[in-house]
Amino acid sequence: MQENNNVDFAGRRPLKKLSAMVLTLILCASSAVSCAALSNNTGPVTMVEDSGWSTQQNPVMTHYSAVWGTSSSDVFAVGEFGAIIHYTGRYWCRMDSGTMSNLTSIWGTSANDVFAVGESGTILHYNGKEWNPMQSNTHGLLGRIWGSSSSDIYAIVDGMGLEHYDGKTWSAMPINVPGNPSVFVSNLWGTSSSDIFMVGGNGLILHYDGNAWSMMNSNTEIKLLGVWGDSSSDVFAVGNEGGIIHFDGNVWSSMNSGTASMLMGIWGSSSTDVFAVGVRSNISGNDGIVHYDGHTWSDMTDDMEIIYIMNGVWGSSGSDVFAVGRAGLIFHYPGY
Repeated sequence: MQENNNVDFAGRRPLKKLSAMVLTLILCASSAVSCAALSNNTGPVTMVEDSGWSTQQNPVMTHYSAVWGTSSSDVFAVGEFGAIIHYTGRYWCRMDSGTMSNLTSIWGTSANDVFAVGESGTILHYNGKEWNPMQSNTHGLLGRIWGSSSSDIYAIVDGMGLEHYDGKTWSAMPINVPGNPSVFVSNLWGTSSSDIFMVGGNGLILHYDGNAWSMMNSNTEIKLLGVWGDSSSDVFAVGNEGGIIHFDGNVWSSMNSGTASMLMGIWGSSSTDVFAVGVRSNISGNDGIVHYDGHTWSDMTDDMEIIYIMNGVWGSSGSDVFAVGRAGLIFHYPGY
């Protein structure tokens, strides 16, 4: 049976070890408060599980859609109603995004060159000091964003097109695929401006060689929601029903993920240290975070007594991984 794509977060059970603890959020006094203002505190409250993953507190209780950073002390997460929070290595604190639009994705080249996108054509840029709006050339929903450099950035528009940034302006970039005029895409990743993979519904995988898009044979019909790779010949894609497929430079082949849960995000520190995140619910009973060691995929949070929906994952290394999701959840994995 195909997994429901519209699954929602209905609540969460307390973690096994701290079921009696009432957690207090670290609340910032205003949207412009800096993380340095919290320097007198001892650090974020966390709930630690046997798996090594912990749940971190954050200043904005909202649904988070994506996470990205430059180091263990410079991590950004974005979500609904213009929420952007920043992690300094000790604290999460809210940032002033200047918008109430829902934000869907974040990516950058450095700590002072970060881009966030969202609904109604919203594109924001962070220069290391503040977030500023950019002219996007669309009023559509901007989904996932990725780039090869600060002058070569791509953002998915309404699942059917792209906005491209050349370092000066954003402009529409059609997805023209011979023999298949209608496509629906959900995520993208690449190694360079001439080697980009884009995934979507019904097992759709497109590849861009710098000149044109072409279809690849994914050997699956599941909806693909996330893609990441270690190189152009070592690419992973994840999606519905615990689906994970791998590209070795020649063909895409299915992998045994060990879960039937929907997987929505994937990131790795290397080809032998890959994390995929998604849904853990009392309906499926399957784990929503799995790890690949170069040989097999294995559950990571099967000891957690918690329901979660994680939308994105990123790490500075295999021992410093963040996953974000609905209901304000932020998970952290220190590598043990």
